[in-house]
Amino acid sequence: MITVLYPGSFDPFHLGHLDVIEQSVALFGEVVVGVMHNPTKPSGMFTLDERVEMIRNSIAYMPPVKVIAFGGLAVDAAREVAAAFIVKGLRTGGDFEVEQQMAHTNHAVSGVRTVYLPCKPALVSISSRFIREIAHYGGDVSALVPPPVAAQLSRVHPRDEVF
Repeated sequence: MITVLYPGSFDPFHLGHLDVIEQSVALFGEVVVGVMHNPTKPSGMFTLDERVEMIRNSIAYMPPVKVIAFGGLAVDAAREVAAAFIVKGLRTGGDFEVEQQMAHTNHAVSGVRTVYLPCKPALVSISSRFIREIAHYGGDVSALVPPPVAAQLSRVHPRDEVF
């Protein structure tokens, strides 16, 4: 069994993220979902603790998956959990360009390699940013997120700073 780290802000967690976790479990065995604080993104919709709890509730049927909050660099989190690889999901060519640059940098500073997993074609248009925006205006996002996340999003009150 190989341990991998799947890092992200997951604000909010959606079906594309879930697909990457399911693929990672099938390929590697053990997945640590690293819920990261990204200072380059706006504050978002949910706190770190809320995101961790929603993901734990969404992946409860997959025992080889752990969800842990991390501050700092993904490579440090990967070292902390003894991950053999960092896993990143890809939706588009644009994702590849950004992730490739990050992967090369991460490998140069830590020796940790990144593995890319394409999400299912039906999920490529899902983005946390769009989910936040739809939810902000009271739209139904239940087709885009796991049920625990949909339940939490249904309780969100409009805020100007969510996206």
